[in-house]
Amino acid sequence: MEGEILNFIKVWISVLISLCFCYSIRNVVPKGTKRLLFVLPVVCLFLYLPLNISSVHLGGSTAFFIAWLANFKVLLFAFGKGPLSSDPSISLPLFVALACLPIKIQQKGKNKENPPSKPHLDGQTKETPTPSKGKAGLRNYAIKGVLLAMLIRAYDYSDHIHPNVILIMYSFHVYFMLEIILAVGAALARNLLGLELEPQFNEPYFATSLQDFWGSRWNLTVTSILRPTVYEPTRNIGSHLIGRKWAPLPAVFATFVVSAIMHEIIFYYLGRVKPTWEVTWFFLLHGFCLTVEIALKKVLNGRWQLPKMISTMLTVGFIMSTGFWLFFPKFVEYKVDVRAFEEYAEIGAYVRNVSQSIVRVLPSH
Repeated sequence: MEGEILNFIKVWISVLISLCFCYSIRNVVPKGTKRLLFVLPVVCLFLYLPLNISSVHLGGSTAFFIAWLANFKVLLFAFGKGPLSSDPSISLPLFVALACLPIKIQQKGKNKENPPSKPHLDGQTKETPTPSKGKAGLRNYAIKGVLLAMLIRAYDYSDHIHPNVILIMYSFHVYFMLEIILAVGAALARNLLGLELEPQFNEPYFATSLQDFWGSRWNLTVTSILRPTVYEPTRNIGSHLIGRKWAPLPAVFATFVVSAIMHEIIFYYLGRVKPTWEVTWFFLLHGFCLTVEIALKKVLNGRWQLPKMISTMLTVGFIMSTGFWLFFPKFVEYKVDVRAFEEYAEIGAYVRNVSQSIVRVLPSH
């Protein structure tokens, strides 16, 4: 474990140096092709660095933050777009933080009860969800932390649990883990840098459609970075070819194609084995179904819709069933679950050893 932590530190030192380089050229190298040529080595390095970490937790989070989020933000930066180019007077710490993490600069004095709206996946406007605040937010994360601990404990009895139930447990495990990690990061960013993490989830179990789930509730940070890098350029091209009304359809599907590729890359970092493309098919299937859903909505134009409870049950049921079929089995195939539990045990042993060392040293003072 100590070796992995050392590799983790080395990787992030390389990331910081690379981002300092990007920051140094922002006012020197003009945006466009020339700046792209300067930052392409950084993009390639960010794709390589996660291979130096084999830990599920350290490697997985690094791959997500660097190989995906940071790379897409750096590519936008090359053309003078995205969060790294929004403020010409941005400081180096803010530049690095915005590049590495799914965060946004806190806007003081902003009316948080009426947050601004953002374009949805099909171009419509949806209210931006806000992270939980105050006691309600703390209670929410505390409950999810307890549930996560109960899930981890329940895996000890996995030999007596049906495999489909194990897959359901994996789905909640991923959800709770991501939200808690992002909540901890939000607190650190807010207190140390005056930054606030973009909300990662918005009660996805209440989704009333695939459009609602993928565009407004699940992994919102990825949605926000795929929108300017894939969706909007494809939609703009489609507007000239098939008209503005139908241009969102190929744009949505193209977004899911890129998401599929990036998820396959993330799973490769986790498993280090040749991909079998089930994860790709999961996202292509959802991209196709969402495209059809948006097309039907445009044709019907609100003249007919299912009751909210039924649409929620159908949506969540479809997502869960396709996830059990194509997505979550990869965690078992790549032994991500086994390795994660081994890391939990190593961390527990390390914390106990450190605690015992502190107890032995204290009396001598």
